[in-house]
Amino acid sequence: MASANTHNEMAIERYKRIFNRFASYQKNGEKFMTRDDFVNAIAPGEDYKRLQRSQYAVLFDVADQSRKGLLSLSDFIIFENLLSLPDAEYEIAFRLFDTSGTGKITRDQFKQILSANIGKDAIPFDFNCEWLELYTGGKEVTHEMPYKEFTQLLKGLQAERLRQEFRYYDKEAIGYITPDAFKKVITDIAGHKLSEHVLDNLPTLCNLYAGNKISFANVMAFYNVIREMDMVERVVRKAIETSKGGTITKADFLNTASRETRFSLFTPMEADIIFHFAGLDNPSGKLTLKDFFRLLESKWEHALPVTHPGAPEARHGAFYDVLKGSYAFLLGSISGAVGATVVYPIDLVKTRMQNQRSKVVGELLYKNSIDCFKKVVKNEGVLGLYRGLGPQLVGVAPEKAIKLTMNDYVRRHFTDKDGNISFSGELIAGGVAGGSQVVFTNPLEIVKIRLQVAGEAAKTLDAPRPGAVTIVRTLGILGLYKGAGACLLRDIPFSAIYFPVYAHLKKDLFKEGPDHRLSIGELLMAGAIAGMPAAYFATPADVIKTRLQVEAKKGQSSYTGIRDAASKIYREEGFRAFFKGGPARVLRSSPQFGTTLMVYELLQRAFPFDAQEKVQYVKPAHSDDLSYLQSKNALKILLDVHYKFGIVPPNAKIPGAAAVASS
Repeated sequence: MASANTHNEMAIERYKRIFNRFASYQKNGEKFMTRDDFVNAIAPGEDYKRLQRSQYAVLFDVADQSRKGLLSLSDFIIFENLLSLPDAEYEIAFRLFDTSGTGKITRDQFKQILSANIGKDAIPFDFNCEWLELYTGGKEVTHEMPYKEFTQLLKGLQAERLRQEFRYYDKEAIGYITPDAFKKVITDIAGHKLSEHVLDNLPTLCNLYAGNKISFANVMAFYNVIREMDMVERVVRKAIETSKGGTITKADFLNTASRETRFSLFTPMEADIIFHFAGLDNPSGKLTLKDFFRLLESKWEHALPVTHPGAPEARHGAFYDVLKGSYAFLLGSISGAVGATVVYPIDLVKTRMQNQRSKVVGELLYKNSIDCFKKVVKNEGVLGLYRGLGPQLVGVAPEKAIKLTMNDYVRRHFTDKDGNISFSGELIAGGVAGGSQVVFTNPLEIVKIRLQVAGEAAKTLDAPRPGAVTIVRTLGILGLYKGAGACLLRDIPFSAIYFPVYAHLKKDLFKEGPDHRLSIGELLMAGAIAGMPAAYFATPADVIKTRLQVEAKKGQSSYTGIRDAASKIYREEGFRAFFKGGPARVLRSSPQFGTTLMVYELLQRAFPFDAQEKVQYVKPAHSDDLSYLQSKNALKILLDVHYKFGIVPPNAKIPGAAAVASS
């Protein structure tokens, strides 16, 4: 029950966010949505090539219960909640036809709404037909239809329209129509469901059989294929899954259909039609999944990515997974290296400031971070700002790889089936990610730090600068892990703060979602902002780690462990010493993580792993869950009534427009 309540609360917050984002009309301090605002909110990614704005605007009349031409927040929430119902398409249609709001639809109401939406140039519908009388009664005794009866009428309406339109073109009653007439009939009945590939080639159906005309049996077979397209896909997928070469024949399709369905679902003629349109440019008769994807208009994809026009289904083995893992590792390494290089001078200044002892031990080389930067350049040259960069770059690859992998792995473990993760789960995932990287980063950090402070030692003591190899030999295996405890004390809280903050910044501030891949600037900002609190609050542990890993000079305090270092630093230098280099650390970590993630995204876009992934990415529709998908699906039944449903004729007034103008 608690999970359901949480889900409902999240949904309401999402609806409020959408409403406040698009509502442009204000009255008495309260925000309202106009008809245009509403369409922008429910169909932000629509190109309006196949579905018109006015067709989406039909849904406004359902949401506008007060008939004022404006939607309040509560109106919008009620509408969005309606869209989430499993029978939303039928509910929407029923409310549009139920103009009196009685919960029942009369024959006259059905006639009025249908006539108004099919247009004067359409083939007229015979409202006196026997089929309609079966639902609504005859002329003398009428029968009002409640909701569920009306849904059955809508389901059978297309077939009756198909019969009437065939009769309209078959003026001689010979049971045949021309290919051009067939195209007009199918476009009227199901043009919104079919791809351009099929629509352009509809007249070619006559080539399947002798003669240059199309029979009523052909038309009904084609109609049945459209109605059962989801089952067509299931059968095709199953047949290809069990095939050897990833191709199937018509016989394979029919055999699989007979095994997968309780009764014979597809006739031989329907199989002919399926293979004809899927294989127009593949005369071999052996078709791939890619061929079948060309049958349907891509707008009616499933909510889950089970279909995708133009993208073949791929089945990969272990070698493919290894290659993909290596690809991600390489991109992470490159982006991490770029991020580390960009901010490395700041990191060097941070390290020198943290290692600087107070006046108590008679030493104060730098007044502040800026003074440190200037003296490094003056005494060691510009290249001195990059001392120790080599080990840092070597460590970036395993660090980024294991950190990101562990964070994703643990997050998946704490994520429920609805895709939600608790804040504590996010903290644990980030902490585990930070802790797991220490095995790689500690040895490289200690070498880097000793190289970074070697420059100042060489200048003040006139001593030779040691190289990375010399430092490794001097330290030995155990010495490379000196300060590992402090490193854990720094990296665990850093990642525990960073990853949750980064995730919420992307989701809540920059509105990342299915229709909104973050821009370069948004990625940079999200990574940079998340790095600020994470870096600063982990500074005390970083100071302790630095002191433990740097070799103490003559006269300086040496430390035996974390507790000893913390107590001596506090006693000798005060509490503020724990935040030495804090600003420099923020200035380093913040842009480093932002740059790293920005470069990673750019590399993924510029060099996709394979062509298939590039094809399969389509900019989804809406950043707020399934709102756009649901609103688009709500039009399905209305378009089945007539493909022009909701297309307002020129010069026609839109209901509610006057109300908005006068408000």
